[in-house]
Amino acid sequence: MEQREIMQRGVGILTEALEMRRRLRADPTADVTAGSAVAGLLEEMLPRIQLPSDASAREVAEIVTAKLGPAIVQITSALTFAFVQLAEVHDEGRTDVSSADVLRSISLHYEGGAES
Repeated sequence: MEQREIMQRGVGILTEALEMRRRLRADPTADVTAGSAVAGLLEEMLPRIQLPSDASAREVAEIVTAKLGPAIVQITSALTFAFVQLAEVHDEGRTDVSSADVLRSISLHYEGGAES
């Protein structure tokens, strides 16, 4: 999966969380099911791992780290980038831009094929 797509999916996760939060504020008893976007991203990005039956605990840890590490770094980088963008707008005290606006802007930027 390309970084562009990971960024868009990360923004989708944050947008979904923002919408769930808004729904809960409007109706504290609302049924919001979390995790659908997160589960989908993880399902697509995390590789299947086959472990030798005679692998030691140390070998298992090394194999899992080697296989999962790159995907976890990509996902974390995308979410961190979006968080920093949101935090900057907040810290600047901007009231003319909503969180949804910031997320939309990030998504549109990466929709055009940008990689950074």
